[in-house]
Amino acid sequence: MGKPTIIVAGIGPGGPEDMTPAVLRAVGQSDVVIGYHYYFRFIQDYLPEGAECVDTGMKRERERAQLAFEHAEQGKTVCVISSGDAGIYGMAPLVHEMRRERNSGVEVVSLPGISAFQKAAALLGAPTGHDMCILSLSDLMTPWEVIEKRITAAATGDFVTAVYNPKSEGRYWQLYRLKEIFLREGRSPETPLGYVRQAGREEQETRLVTLGSFDPEEVDMFTVILIGNSQSYCWNNAFITPRGYYREQPEAAGIGQDIMIRSFGAIEKELKGRHPLDHKWALLHAIHTTADFDMESLLYTDRDAVASLYRLFSGGAVKTIITDVTMAAAGIRKGALARLGVEVKCYLNDGRATAMAAEKGITRTQAGIRLAVAEHPDALYVFGNAPTALMELCGLIQKKKAAPAGIIAAPVGFVHVRESKQMTKPFAGIPKLIIEGRKGGSNLAATLVNAILTYDDAGQGRPGRDV
Repeated sequence: MGKPTIIVAGIGPGGPEDMTPAVLRAVGQSDVVIGYHYYFRFIQDYLPEGAECVDTGMKRERERAQLAFEHAEQGKTVCVISSGDAGIYGMAPLVHEMRRERNSGVEVVSLPGISAFQKAAALLGAPTGHDMCILSLSDLMTPWEVIEKRITAAATGDFVTAVYNPKSEGRYWQLYRLKEIFLREGRSPETPLGYVRQAGREEQETRLVTLGSFDPEEVDMFTVILIGNSQSYCWNNAFITPRGYYREQPEAAGIGQDIMIRSFGAIEKELKGRHPLDHKWALLHAIHTTADFDMESLLYTDRDAVASLYRLFSGGAVKTIITDVTMAAAGIRKGALARLGVEVKCYLNDGRATAMAAEKGITRTQAGIRLAVAEHPDALYVFGNAPTALMELCGLIQKKKAAPAGIIAAPVGFVHVRESKQMTKPFAGIPKLIIEGRKGGSNLAATLVNAILTYDDAGQGRPGRDV
């Protein structure tokens, strides 16, 4: 290369197919190759005759760099190899710093390689399609307090996050803490999480789970972890983070949907807290319908209630929605119902309800719920007006005469409204969406149903498909 040179080369994860031609040429032109002995096996076939391989062992990076300068200053072409990309937790920064420290005239050339997170991402699908960051959980060079601040920033910033050095024999708890922070800062338990052990090597193992189900005990120091953002999803065994190209196609959205998409974006910017996608999707619908940001404190949802109810509808396990009044039924989108094959029923104006109400001395909405439970005990029950009807359902559940797939509790008013909602909460096995306090209404109840029926659009942030 005309003057003493150190080439710092990233050799990729290990497989020859993941080494760049430039790196292979550099190895083939080197008088001395310096690195950790484990990595020499990956380049053995590309070394020129007579090349010297210098092994410094693990955790001796400074010695490795020093030897590189000593050989280069003798006029030799030296190649320092680093797994993955030498600039990402590799040797390149150290070599450049040592050149400055020595005030050396040796030329330093960095050759990029495929990083472990890139290889892992390709094996998992397309998880790094949008803004992302890389974290190392090793506290050998960085205090844990700093690492934890960076974890929090990654979680609150909704970055796709790659995690290096997740565990070692002496570091067993840090990955548990990372998971705790991500969930605390609002990342949904349903967020896709993939991890690859020994990416690109014979021992390669790949796994795709969710953040909530992820078990840190299943990984080791040879594992790279990728955590999705709020837009990430899994489809056909692939982990995907959309870049947003479909969102940019105006022809894909009508005028009504386009307004709704932009409205949701404006609402999200004004939210005070961070919320899991499951809850946020319902919250955005509630605020869009009411223009009331009090919904951020008033909307209660059981964990994963929206996602679990959507799965019941999309999988065909639930085919019926019962509303307390016809106005709530009218607000549920007909396109979503038709798409999922779901029927909405309201018994308020059923002649049997009128007769039962007169005979029993109860409200017509109560009577309607009794009739509905007799015919559809496992439907989704939706209340936007009548607290007495919600209390009736709770009583029937207590008597084991009803086992609804879910409950939306949003009756509005001043008498028995708060109590009816509190009566709903103890049913732990039933997914619930509740508007706390006196606020509510049929329009609000209907929009929460719409949030459930369109949850498959939440990942891409595209409300209003059926508007």
